[in-house]
Amino acid sequence: MVDKTGVGAGASGIACGVVRNFYYQPAMTEIIRISVELWESDPAAFGYEGCGYVAAVPSVQAGDCELIWQRQRDIGYRSDLYLGERDCQKHMDEIFPDFHCDGLAAVLHERQGGFAVARRAVEGLARKVREQDVPLHTNVEITGFDVRDGRVHAVHTNQGDVRCDLVILGVGPWIGRFWEMLGLPDTIDIRTPQGTVFPNVPMWTYWKLQEGEVHTGESYLDRHGGIPPVVHLDHVRPLVSDMTGRTITHGPWGIYWKQDPHGVQGGAVPIKLGNTCELEPYGHANPDHLVGEAFADYYTAGLACAMERFRGKSRAYHQRPNGGIGCFTPDNFPIFDWALPNVYAIVDSNHGFKMIGVGKEVAAFLMDGTRASLRPFRLARYAEGELHPTSHSPYPWN
Repeated sequence: MVDKTGVGAGASGIACGVVRNFYYQPAMTEIIRISVELWESDPAAFGYEGCGYVAAVPSVQAGDCELIWQRQRDIGYRSDLYLGERDCQKHMDEIFPDFHCDGLAAVLHERQGGFAVARRAVEGLARKVREQDVPLHTNVEITGFDVRDGRVHAVHTNQGDVRCDLVILGVGPWIGRFWEMLGLPDTIDIRTPQGTVFPNVPMWTYWKLQEGEVHTGESYLDRHGGIPPVVHLDHVRPLVSDMTGRTITHGPWGIYWKQDPHGVQGGAVPIKLGNTCELEPYGHANPDHLVGEAFADYYTAGLACAMERFRGKSRAYHQRPNGGIGCFTPDNFPIFDWALPNVYAIVDSNHGFKMIGVGKEVAAFLMDGTRASLRPFRLARYAEGELHPTSHSPYPWN
């Protein structure tokens, strides 16, 4: 294994750390089920807190929520569904005494999932790599590939060339750069399930991730003094600023949050940047990657809408360096497939942190040649019209 800087220096090291299976797409539901099993296998090593996950949504998403719950039930992923504002409020009252379900039509409570401390998670994974006697070389930057006759014969690095039989790429938002170095096309033709073809669609779209934290001055616990589940709230009612009282948006909008040592941490709908982006330096070292005051207004307004304890607390927002850049595929879902005959690409499309089970599945695929969980994410789905279904969520990745 080679790493340009060090373990966790990229997107995984600054991830919010949410682990959830709130996906409308059956293939995503299965790959996350596999991943959650891994999170649960060694929570201490991964810094994982299996506190669960709650999604609260309006009527336009209630049908999606019901389908998600049915699929989770079918594969043995533990969750409960509550429909109608009254039943939603009754359930949330059991967790938080001050949660408002006004205008909400469904609550899906995943009893599995939760969150992990990002740095502990990636460091735990690195320890497991070393325990298997796999060399992990840091400060090794890949600068190109020796591609001849459609295959990679060597990897060029700043420390010299590495001859190879097989290359596995798992490079997060840098996939566009590696795709170019391999000489692969930067556009693709997309066939919809209805047969319509959209030619020359850009392979990559970059989004600015919006995340931050609110220092409440008190521990953020549930009604019974325990660590509460991660909360995801989507809404269509106007979002009103807790800072100024003005209307920020007439909807739809969404936020998510979890416990943080100083209060809560979470995020909101990302900002689309386009098909090119300057990634260096990445994340918190780059002012262009950081969230601004507009995010603070949006995020604290959402918290205040959801829970009494956050009303009038918008000035407690803590503007530490937060944010990063995500690189998405044409349909916003991962690609797990051969990019060249001896180059296997793990393209996470910004779903990567929670999907630690993908490594296990790819290893099994490379050993025996089959893995049903990976098939829906093959590159050929774009040409074959086998795209993942889309939900009514305001997030591009749901």
